[in-house]
Amino acid sequence: MAIVKLGIVDDNKPLCDLLYEYFLAQPDFVVEIIAHNGYDVLKGLERPGLEIDVLLLDMIMPGLDGFTLLKHLQNQKDFKRFKIVVFSGFLEDELMKKMADFHVDYYIIKPFNLEILGRRLRQIVLSPANVYQRVSTKDYQNNFNKEILEEITKIIQSIKIPTHFKGFSYLRDAIFLTIIKPELLNEITNKLYPLIGASYQSNEKRVERAMRFAIETAWNKANLDVLNNLFGYCVDDNKGKPTNALFIAKIADLVRLKMKYRVRVS
Repeated sequence: MAIVKLGIVDDNKPLCDLLYEYFLAQPDFVVEIIAHNGYDVLKGLERPGLEIDVLLLDMIMPGLDGFTLLKHLQNQKDFKRFKIVVFSGFLEDELMKKMADFHVDYYIIKPFNLEILGRRLRQIVLSPANVYQRVSTKDYQNNFNKEILEEITKIIQSIKIPTHFKGFSYLRDAIFLTIIKPELLNEITNKLYPLIGASYQSNEKRVERAMRFAIETAWNKANLDVLNNLFGYCVDDNKGKPTNALFIAKIADLVRLKMKYRVRVS
């Protein structure tokens, strides 16, 4: 059995304790570092003989924050010796672009399910190198994938996005593709939008706008209780509507959890 060695960096000490207790109970995980700011993790990584496979990293921390830590790591020759998984309580397209620039392998939105996190980490570490491959229409064909699409469709319909909107189809396909290819979430603008655009003989800008319009329509028409149930803290008059990226990521995780779906990697 392969062992996944972890580093955890978050200023939320109760969360770190929760993660430690969870991974302690998993026979294939070992926690090598727990740190509460960027300075501590840099010191920890200097420990002789230390090896980790994945660094779990919060972005907002006192002192040396996540982005500054990533800059330090990027300047080190051994930066690519481990994977980077980012925790984030919010998600915007600009944030995703920065994470792609820093070679972040995956991100997960807070609050998250520990079982899903464990599955993601196993997939990230034990699968082949994170190389993007175009998802062909054959991925839609088997019965289980049809069940996933039906579940996605049901959720999108529940928030009152009209099925005849182009954004409905674009969002449905984007959610499905990010379930079977999680790495696409790191490159929504550069890869996911063009991939969907090509499937519908459109382009990435039209795909992005159509998704945005569909989401805005949902927030104007849907029942607030339904939105709160699906998106929780994301539904907030002060924060406004979720970005395309956050909308896709949240529903993808909801479907994964409901279907207990282990991500396939080509």
